[in-house]
Amino acid sequence: MLIRKHREGDRTAIIDLLRLNTPAYFSPNEEKDLEYYLDCHAGNYFVAEENDTLLGCAGFNISTDQKTAALSWDIVHPDAHGKGVGTALTFFRIAQIKKIEPVEIISVRTSQLVYKFYQKFNLQLREVVKDYWDEGFDLYRLDSDKNLVPDR
Repeated sequence: MLIRKHREGDRTAIIDLLRLNTPAYFSPNEEKDLEYYLDCHAGNYFVAEENDTLLGCAGFNISTDQKTAALSWDIVHPDAHGKGVGTALTFFRIAQIKKIEPVEIISVRTSQLVYKFYQKFNLQLREVVKDYWDEGFDLYRLDSDKNLVPDR
C-alpha cells in the first residue's frame, strides 16, 4: 500500500469513498463539507492506494496558533475496513505531525460510530455533542499531547 499526498485527480474517487460510507458512517449532508474541505483546507490530505485503487484518504490541519493538529476526513473503502488502511493512514499522519515543532496536541472530531478507533492511539474523549453533524451523528472530540500518541 502506498500513501501519498492527494492530487486534484483523486477528487472523484475521494467523494465516491464518502458516498460508499454514507449513511453508515457519514450523514448525506456532509458531502458538501468534504467538497469545501478539498477546495480550501486539503494542504495536508493523503490517499492510500494499492494497484491504482484508492483504499482510503485522510488529512490533518494545523490550528492558527500552530499548537494543535486536527486529524480530518478519514474515509476508508468499506471493503478495506478492518484491514489496516485507517491505521496506516493515522500512523502516517501522526509521524508527519510530530515533525511540526510548535504542535503540542493531536485532536480529532469524529462521531460515536468510530471514536473508539482513535482511542487506540491514546486520544482521550473530551467532549460529546448530540446530533452535531446531523440527526443521529454525534460529535466526539478526542485529543492528547502529541508525545503521548504512538507513532507505531
